[in-house]
Amino acid sequence: MSYKIIQRKKIWLIFSGCLVITSIVFLILWGLNFGLDFTGGSLLEIKFSKERPALNTAQDALSDFNLKSLVIQHVGDQEMILRFQDVSIKEINKKIIQKFEDLQLQTDNSIEKDNQEQSTSTVSAVEELRFDSVGPSIGQELKRKSLYAIIIVLIAIVAYIAWAFRKVLIPIASWKYGVTAVIALFHDVIIVLGIFAFLGRFYGIEINAPFIAAVLTILGYSVNDTIVVFDRIRENLPHSDEDFENTINTSVNQTLTRSINTSMTTLLVLLSICFFGGSTIRDFALALSIGVFIGTYSSIFLASPILVIWESRK
Repeated sequence: MSYKIIQRKKIWLIFSGCLVITSIVFLILWGLNFGLDFTGGSLLEIKFSKERPALNTAQDALSDFNLKSLVIQHVGDQEMILRFQDVSIKEINKKIIQKFEDLQLQTDNSIEKDNQEQSTSTVSAVEELRFDSVGPSIGQELKRKSLYAIIIVLIAIVAYIAWAFRKVLIPIASWKYGVTAVIALFHDVIIVLGIFAFLGRFYGIEINAPFIAAVLTILGYSVNDTIVVFDRIRENLPHSDEDFENTINTSVNQTLTRSINTSMTTLLVLLSICFFGGSTIRDFALALSIGVFIGTYSSIFLASPILVIWESRK
């Protein structure tokens, strides 16, 4: 059974255009919630063995430290994450933990004396799970190098596809395949960034170094899927009795099942990590899941229709 995918190209292009415009609006309104890797600062994650203090109580307890841009967030049942800009205070993490231990000891003392004796004989009530500190200069350098990495990857993709399709000159030049693939990649990355701008605004998800690794992985995965479709087009063009549009539609249908099956098996693994993995890798897996889904869509419903439109306007 052959689906008329290319013949309905206006529907897919309008849908992609709406997603891209919405993502750009999100980026303009809210921007990306850059984490410590890019802005510089410190992150301390702690776990309470007893009752976790309320956010306002924790804020008041740390007021003596005069921490700049302090943000306190509850995580899970007993964990708490603290973010602040200060990175020069020596052993600030130990002082914060000691402050919370004193706070819990005061709470125990206010209950009854017997409980105080029992609590002081136990292991520390506050445990440090993670402490990261990044200077602002390192954060800016990482942001700049991340941008360079993405640009270099895009240029390399265009060059490689143009070289791989160098013998395909009819009905469009080989370099147009590379440019079309990059347009699809921009579509994928903009949508992923827009979704994370939304998630950062309402759910506090941050953009850190693992996210850049996820974006580069998305670029590679998406262009791989696109090249599979383009390669089938290259094989069918010399032997097809159909026009360019119908030849591309046939090629897309021939690779449709392969693309969907590959993406679904990848998404099953990534979604398992999102739901059952640790918090340190969850955002990375979420970015990859969104990118794989959008990349599969663009390879089938965006890249090939753009080729047809480009050929019809020649």
